[in-house]
Amino acid sequence: MIFQGESNNSIDTKGRASIPARFRETLADSYGDECLMVTKNLEGGLSAYPASSWPKIVENVSQIPPGNKKTATIRLIIAPAEKCSFDKQGRILIPPSLRSHAGLEKEIVVVGMFEKIDIYSQIIYADVTRDSKAVLLEDPDFISSLGL
Repeated sequence: MIFQGESNNSIDTKGRASIPARFRETLADSYGDECLMVTKNLEGGLSAYPASSWPKIVENVSQIPPGNKKTATIRLIIAPAEKCSFDKQGRILIPPSLRSHAGLEKEIVVVGMFEKIDIYSQIIYADVTRDSKAVLLEDPDFISSLGL
């Protein structure tokens, strides 16, 4: 199963973000996980991965040869990652440094992105969506080739 869909949710002043039940079910059923590895993404939001898939991601990044500029992935994505467990209300506690990066204050959008979950402030998500739409409008044949 994959994570799919988007939900407008909230984050409280303590940094607890509500994750949709369908995403928690996918996490438990498909990955056997009860927590997420949450890290920064390059669009100004956060990406949350099933904890069981995180070691493979770290292994992939560790294969980048020393001296290659793409080792910046370690500093920007691997190093800031935090394990976030669910509470009884289906929320995860997002650490202050990650909340700050994503500008998470009250209203958030939680988006299923196949093997991961992205979390954005509503303002940043509107920008990301607008930019994505512009990219796709540049190549309408691509959309047609997908059968959409």
